[in-house]
Amino acid sequence: MRRTLLTLLACLSLPLGGLAAATPAQAEPRQAPRAEEPAPEQWRGYWVDAFNEGIYTPQQVSTLIEDAQAINANALIVQTARRYDCFCNRALYPRTDAAIDPAPYDPLDEVIRQAHAADLEVHAWVNVNTLWNAATPPTSPEHVFNQHGPTAEGAERWLNKRADGTEFVGANAYIDPGHPAAVDYIESAIRSIVREYDVDGINLDYVRYPDGSSTTTHSDWGYNDVSVARFQATTGRTDVPAPDDAQWGDWRRDQVTNLVRRIYLGIWAENPQARLSMDAITYGNGPSAVGGFEETRTYREVLQDWAGWLDEGIMDTVVAMNYKRNWQPDQRQMFAEWSEFLADVQGDRQAVNGPALYLNSLADTVEQARIALAPTAAGNTVAGWSGYSYASPSMNVPDTPAAEERAALAEALTTGPDAPFAEQAEVPEMDWKTAPREGHLTGELALRDGTPLDGAEVTLTPLRGGERRSAVADGSGWFGFAHLPPGAYLVRVTPPEGTVGVPVLPVLVGRGDIAEVDFPPFLSLP
Repeated sequence: MRRTLLTLLACLSLPLGGLAAATPAQAEPRQAPRAEEPAPEQWRGYWVDAFNEGIYTPQQVSTLIEDAQAINANALIVQTARRYDCFCNRALYPRTDAAIDPAPYDPLDEVIRQAHAADLEVHAWVNVNTLWNAATPPTSPEHVFNQHGPTAEGAERWLNKRADGTEFVGANAYIDPGHPAAVDYIESAIRSIVREYDVDGINLDYVRYPDGSSTTTHSDWGYNDVSVARFQATTGRTDVPAPDDAQWGDWRRDQVTNLVRRIYLGIWAENPQARLSMDAITYGNGPSAVGGFEETRTYREVLQDWAGWLDEGIMDTVVAMNYKRNWQPDQRQMFAEWSEFLADVQGDRQAVNGPALYLNSLADTVEQARIALAPTAAGNTVAGWSGYSYASPSMNVPDTPAAEERAALAEALTTGPDAPFAEQAEVPEMDWKTAPREGHLTGELALRDGTPLDGAEVTLTPLRGGERRSAVADGSGWFGFAHLPPGAYLVRVTPPEGTVGVPVLPVLVGRGDIAEVDFPPFLSLP
């Protein structure tokens, strides 16, 4: 965390030679040096998308940094892996075909260099399940669309599919988070960014199932052949489940949660101080209006349980895409409902309110900032504000140039007695990472021939008493437990029927560390 150093006020000097010494009764009291008040902790920044200019050249990056400083920002969410193409040179994702400056220019390196010099954090924005959107495939033969897209067959085909067999919505193609090989790639690619670049964190977008379902009560997606086969093997069912099948819905939602848990612990292994954030869906009315979070479109339609991720501690910061028009009364109410839920659901983690600048006038954006940051009835406040987006700072763009609107927005947010960002602020600290009190555990389960024990149940029992926890191995046989009290545990595996092996192993979990439990390969009975 890059914090501005506190300075001390200098003491006033007493009069020197030639002046009569003051008597004690006449002397003015010396003022003790006072430290400046520490800056408040409040996330402030922009989403910076890569579909528009902003990081294509070093000069654009310089303008971006100046514009961020103008609103007293402290963090930027910068799109790095757009659709499995990277605005960087040293990640598993191939370099983008976008019209950026030629290599060796590295947009992510340049943003980090200039932003850190200006005391701004950089969070690499990664689109997780949006694969490609164009009639023309990417030029890199290494791109996932070319290797595992429409020309691939069998298990090599990672495309998400609707129940009616549709794989494309227009030119949009998606990855199925129930495909184990796709999950392996996503986690490895994200870890490569953390390993190769001095990012302050990773921001996950589209970490969910796609839009475009037939109703708002369930998802029509997830019908990749490999995913359906895994569901059938895990549950013992032989049918192809209907989109509104409750067990199928839970299983698909679990695939997204398993992916998030794996990314969280993978990032921790690379850099324990890096923040994991994500862009949260807030479709429609908030939980208070529909009967709870599990009744929201977020949970049911796109199968994204970000409230559960906060509760489990596998998401450091939820950045809610609270995209509502303040000038429409019904959407204004939606914005307030989600704002209240965000502040109250944070628990021990953090939530940032992210309004849509492009849907509002500057006056509406300032009003939404005040609503977003106001205390709830329970006395809670969100961790901060992130505006979407840098490229479109108001609904007046493109009629008014974006640069003019950004300058006007900066003035509105930072000047005047009621300006929400009149003073500078620091990004809130993550004490669960800067001073960890818990540890983590991971492991992998497989047969002797390397076949993963997909769906194997894993139970974790503390030896000195405490909460017993359980997990299910994913399609690669991986399992993980996050934020465990330090101490000794027994790890028990209940393998799928027809397999045998060492069922229990002890493990010691240390504070701030990831313990790895290494089970010998299991055997498949004849």
